[in-house]
Amino acid sequence: MHPNPIFRGTDAARSLAFAAERGFGTLALSTDTAPLLSHVPFLLAEDGAWADLHLVRSNPIARALRDGARPATLAVIGPDGYVSPDWYETDDQVPTWNYVAVHLTGDLEALPPATMDDMLARQSAAYEARLSKRPWTTDKLTERTHASLLRQILPFRLRIKDLQSTWKLNQNKPDAARLSAAAQVRHGLGSELDALADLMTRPPQKS
Repeated sequence: MHPNPIFRGTDAARSLAFAAERGFGTLALSTDTAPLLSHVPFLLAEDGAWADLHLVRSNPIARALRDGARPATLAVIGPDGYVSPDWYETDDQVPTWNYVAVHLTGDLEALPPATMDDMLARQSAAYEARLSKRPWTTDKLTERTHASLLRQILPFRLRIKDLQSTWKLNQNKPDAARLSAAAQVRHGLGSELDALADLMTRPPQKS
């Protein structure tokens, strides 16, 4: 998380809503050597108490949890982009990179394998509901394929104890400079630049 408090005062409810809407993040678990990382879709509880996810049985994180719950962080990344100093239309500026990130930290635990079918149904229903088509359901699978899938994946829950977020959107600049940069960032370098520009135009208020 960025150390400047001006980027870290976003209301927790907005950060949770952002993470829930995103629904995809990087799961990190510490080891004695390098951290274990896995990129996972997840479902977030409305109150932010937990995030449900699944992993392939052979995933190193899944293996690391065989002896019990472990501390972990789920990092959810949003729009990001480079900001050129020229775009502020004011002198003596430096380059930067704007972005949105939410970190959910807590204890990651294995759930009973028998709950995997329910989680699969809940996850697919949540994602399918956001598409403009008739929702896919597990009923469309043959019994053999369904059973094979459930043998390959395991359910997990991150019980969230801490939420940290960075909404770095040039809030440390005068409004005119920030808006000038927002107009230019749409055509710059990064990902989801239109969304980033909109956020720079109307950055979140401090909680």
